[in-house]
Amino acid sequence: MPEEQRIAVPAEFDPEDEYRPEPEPEPLPPAWMDGKVRIGIHTSIAGSYRNALESARKLGCNSLQIFSASPRMWQGRPARIPELDAEAFRTRREELRLGPLVVHANYLINLAAAQPMLRTRSIQAFHDEIVRAVALGADFLVVHPGARGEGNAKQAIDTIVESVKQATKRVPLAGLKILIENTAGMGTAIGSRLEEVGEIVAGLQRDLPAGACLDTAHLFAAGYDIKSESGLASTIAQMETTVGLENVPVFHANDSKVLLGGRVDRHEHIGKGKIGREAFARILQHPQLGAPAGEDQSGRAFLAETPIDDPGDDRRNVATLWELAGLKDQAPEAEKGFSMLTPALKRKISAERRRRSRSNKSSVARSTKSGTKRARATKRARRRG
Repeated sequence: MPEEQRIAVPAEFDPEDEYRPEPEPEPLPPAWMDGKVRIGIHTSIAGSYRNALESARKLGCNSLQIFSASPRMWQGRPARIPELDAEAFRTRREELRLGPLVVHANYLINLAAAQPMLRTRSIQAFHDEIVRAVALGADFLVVHPGARGEGNAKQAIDTIVESVKQATKRVPLAGLKILIENTAGMGTAIGSRLEEVGEIVAGLQRDLPAGACLDTAHLFAAGYDIKSESGLASTIAQMETTVGLENVPVFHANDSKVLLGGRVDRHEHIGKGKIGREAFARILQHPQLGAPAGEDQSGRAFLAETPIDDPGDDRRNVATLWELAGLKDQAPEAEKGFSMLTPALKRKISAERRRRSRSNKSSVARSTKSGTKRARATKRARRRG
């Protein structure tokens, strides 16, 4: 038979050949998941959420922390972020290669509250924080554990764990990890001892992705001597046996205005407080603290929550962290002259402080005058009697 007239015999049909889609490729980890130390600062969302990203870039950061709403006000209704705004934020963050992104929860939240109304309000507010953090694509949500009031520490810890679990109901966390922050030890606040933070984290980890955020100023105020070499070694050993360093992806890097064990939360510029430059260099370069968190993970983030008393303080604190970490040559370039506190904003803040001071003095004067009048009237009445 001629070559062109040969009939091809079809191969045996395999039903699986009907449709075999190629498997989806594994997504690559974000740019910040490089295992390297990350340096950043708390940036303002004033104007728009994207402004916080631009500020972080201009300040020479490669990570950042933000509030997702006003930190000192209860929201009158569930505060959701419009999806267009959230998407624009996530896209711009990816472009800037910033991470991890840490959201700090509202200061009014008290997850340890024994009073039913305050606890219910705190759970709802924390639920809203989770919703907003997930919408923004945050990696971590930091929350203060709260105050025990008249209760004991064990009861408070159990309440905190249950409150967080209640707040996470019906919210897919989508990679978000909840971090419990240690406290300075003021009043009846829970979390000034690493043992307490460790117990809360362990209780949460039975059901949720959770860890801890340790604040250097809070540690120092609570009595942990991270200033001396031997004191830092002892504190790290306690971190290991209580919280576990693998559970501490974020440090708040703050110097302290108060002495060791002062139990008051007062932050100072890096190297200008009671902890000091030498101690921060030791902390930032310590092999157990500055070491990568692991392959395809974000390296530990050191985020400043330092005051901005004068324009440029924010930029200088970030630069100091890079320098003391021994990574000055690897730091992103900061925009010369940029600060979140502009001269105009400083004048506005100063004017508002003066107005409040005058108002307070007037109130005191009125109260004193009223008290004097009452005292005189009482004295006259006694004389007549």
